[in-house]
Amino acid sequence: MGVGEFNSNERYQVDEAIRRAELVSRFEFSVFVGRADGEPRAFATRLHNSLVAPARSILILLDPAARVLEIVTGGEVRRTLSDREVELVTLQMQTLFASGDLVGGLRRGIQMLAEHAVGPETLHAEQP
Repeated sequence: MGVGEFNSNERYQVDEAIRRAELVSRFEFSVFVGRADGEPRAFATRLHNSLVAPARSILILLDPAARVLEIVTGGEVRRTLSDREVELVTLQMQTLFASGDLVGGLRRGIQMLAEHAVGPETLHAEQP
């Protein structure tokens, strides 16, 4: 998904944040910046469901004109990323958006989601 309302440097910053987040979390990230078609949550869910691997994906929809932010997570992602953590990330992003920093808000949100989505390390006992 593109970030159509940004210049090339801003797009690069968001793309770089996505690449780093995918390396950290091992989940797929997509960002849509633009006008939501219809009800924003339903639109974000449709976009998320159209991704290659929706169960392993996190979609961020930002409609700056309508002041709408939606984050949709797939089933596998929800095993390690709780709704409460998503809410906290949303609040952090909205704070940066309110100050006019859309790119910074997206970058910070992507980073935080990736950090929270990393599952706990498991220790395995050695098998004889």
